[in-house]
Amino acid sequence: MTWTVTTYLLYLAISTALTVWVGRTLYRNGSVFLVEVFAQEGLAKAVNHLLVVGFYLVNFGFVSLFLRATGGIRNAQESIEALSVKVGIVLLVLGGMHFMNMFVLNRFRRRGMAPRQTRPPVAPDAWTPPQPGPGPGYPPAPPPPYMHRPGPAQA
Repeated sequence: MTWTVTTYLLYLAISTALTVWVGRTLYRNGSVFLVEVFAQEGLAKAVNHLLVVGFYLVNFGFVSLFLRATGGIRNAQESIEALSVKVGIVLLVLGGMHFMNMFVLNRFRRRGMAPRQTRPPVAPDAWTPPQPGPGPGYPPAPPPPYMHRPGPAQA
């Protein structure tokens, strides 16, 4: 077996293991976040599964396309160098996809929470009339009761 083939096999083994580990971690820990985003456990579970399948497809496609070494690998040093560059780029792509997913899901979450934030938590039970304020045609507002008013001896 040549150094190039050995590098290819190591690259595929490491990239596959990293992709599966990240995918399982995202599936396990992302379900709680998705339940909050979609407010339905069944829908969150289905979306989580579809996201992980898409994650695997994109990452394994990238790993496959990035397999080919540009130059010949003649010894162990060149093999390790090529392997570190390839695995490093795969890790950067995995991280970039993770942050992109988090950004999109956070946008969904904010959009889903917006209608819930416009209503007060408790129905109003009284009405407070507006207070007079400074300006033309308005008498000056009285000072708040907690402020210290100078008495006749202090003035």
